[in-house]
Amino acid sequence: MDRLHRTRLLFGDDAISKLQNATVMVVGCGAVGSFAIEALARSGIGHLIVIDFDKVEETNINRQLFALESTLGKQKVEVAKDRIKDISPDITVDALDMFFDKDTDLDIKPDFVIDAIDTVESKIALYKWCQKKEIPFISSMGAARKTDISQIKVGKISKTSVCPLAAKIRKIVKEEKIKDFYTVYSTEPADDNVKGRVFGSVITVTGTFGLCLANFAIKNIINH
Repeated sequence: MDRLHRTRLLFGDDAISKLQNATVMVVGCGAVGSFAIEALARSGIGHLIVIDFDKVEETNINRQLFALESTLGKQKVEVAKDRIKDISPDITVDALDMFFDKDTDLDIKPDFVIDAIDTVESKIALYKWCQKKEIPFISSMGAARKTDISQIKVGKISKTSVCPLAAKIRKIVKEEKIKDFYTVYSTEPADDNVKGRVFGSVITVTGTFGLCLANFAIKNIINH
């Protein structure tokens, strides 16, 4: 039996072959992205491209898989690469230490893209890049200031509600005529206990967001 034995029992050999031959790009290796990457690696994705510009900080430890005492100060993409390789040495990993913005033009075409970016401008830039290259993708909306995982949904950006980040994105998407796309979002009103520009968040919510993103990507690859 191999490390994918239980996944193979659930999905079958053909599905496992599709996953092993697929390339998935995850932009953002933080609270949401780290869980998405973990799930993809453990589910048999054969090639992962991970993108982030940030380093691991102590304040990340409460919610980010890559944040450990032993990884403080290290680049998140390098920690991600090491962890992926520890899960399965057979996975090809491209770790890109960079900030994704409107000037980014990567000469790659993955099979699927997961957006786990925090900033609105970078999210919009990634949507446009994916749609220009005709790459299917899913985007995370706001996971901070939430505590109820039962209100986390998967749906088109045009159908989102309650989430303040989704409202901003919907407006820009409409103005710039970006095609509708899938998101993970929450219908729980955001906690109003805000200290400056730093929002509180908990791993149970951010982790669920990441797992939902990965689950959508896995099903997309298997079904297409």
